[in-house]
Amino acid sequence: MKHSPQFRSKREEERAALKNTTGYKLWSALFTVLYPFIAIFTFLFSGIVMFFSGISRILAYFLGKTSAK
Repeated sequence: MKHSPQFRSKREEERAALKNTTGYKLWSALFTVLYPFIAIFTFLFSGIVMFFSGISRILAYFLGKTSAK
């Protein structure tokens, strides 16, 4: 089974065929539109986790000092 001469491998030919599907085009469009929202959510969530991590470290420090006495 020989592949088309414009592709270097059978896998490249398969990838090109997959890129022509409706699902691939829909996913690409949705990802492009939603990427800024995903990035902002990730940034905010990371900040919230860092905030609560800091509170936890402070509490662990003070509780560790009080239980050592």
